[in-house]
Amino acid sequence: MTAKIVVVGSFNADLVSYMERMPRPGETVHGNRFATGAGGKGSNQAVAAARLSADVSFIGRLGNDVFANLAYEIWDAEGVNHDFVNRDSEVATGVAPILVDSSGENMIVVVLGANERLCRSDIDAARERIAAAHMLVVQLEVNLEMVPYALQAAKEFGVATILNPAPAAPISPETIQLADYLTPNETELETLIGGADDVVSAARALLTRDDQTAIVTLGAKGAQIVTPDDARLVPTFAVDVVDTTGAGDTFNAALAVGLSEGMALERAVRFANAAAALCVTKPGAADSVPGRADVDALL
Repeated sequence: MTAKIVVVGSFNADLVSYMERMPRPGETVHGNRFATGAGGKGSNQAVAAARLSADVSFIGRLGNDVFANLAYEIWDAEGVNHDFVNRDSEVATGVAPILVDSSGENMIVVVLGANERLCRSDIDAARERIAAAHMLVVQLEVNLEMVPYALQAAKEFGVATILNPAPAAPISPETIQLADYLTPNETELETLIGGADDVVSAARALLTRDDQTAIVTLGAKGAQIVTPDDARLVPTFAVDVVDTTGAGDTFNAALAVGLSEGMALERAVRFANAAAALCVTKPGAADSVPGRADVDALL
């Protein structure tokens, strides 16, 4: 079965500088390489899902500038439907300057631009596409008022939802309640809960419904599944890390694909772990996302 996924989210042009180590405040360091690429959490997730054999539609906003061309180029190359992407003449396409050190760790500054202008009419125009989907995925890199609006639209049609609460930001319990699956990393979980003794307790405190699931991504340790009455750690795969940019987006995309294809939860998380593990072995965000054959081979 082909997974049908709608992603509501951001596109940012990634401006990536590679260096031996991160600069300290006030310090200038020399980089050894620079690259420009297609990024943004929403777009990364859409591209990743498409590479993992899903039928993907993207809802978002771009500016009328040269950076928008990067979006259309990668969406067309990967087969991501962009019928519901609007151009905004008043603001620029989102950009993300990224610093990557020799260990693969990254620091990112995001200027959201057109992503913050996402509005109800953008989502309303895609209601038929949402109704036909298996899964709707949304993050926090857009106008935050549209996050619950998009989730509610999916709920009206009985479509399952993933809320990836990234980048870290406070969100209301009412918004959290609309998500079937919540996928924070440890930093995002702390932002939402304000701290707890352990990951499982914190994730369980996040849940607002008996049928909700939190899946906390833990980097090299894997992913922690938490429901109101169960907790399971799904280990990841040992790989040589080059660049962690895009790993979380790849995980979310693969999770959406796995669940939409009818995989059991633990199997879908293992599938997502495999995709994310392969992602960190290459530099870049969208450029590092693996194809389905590579993920299946690792599994």
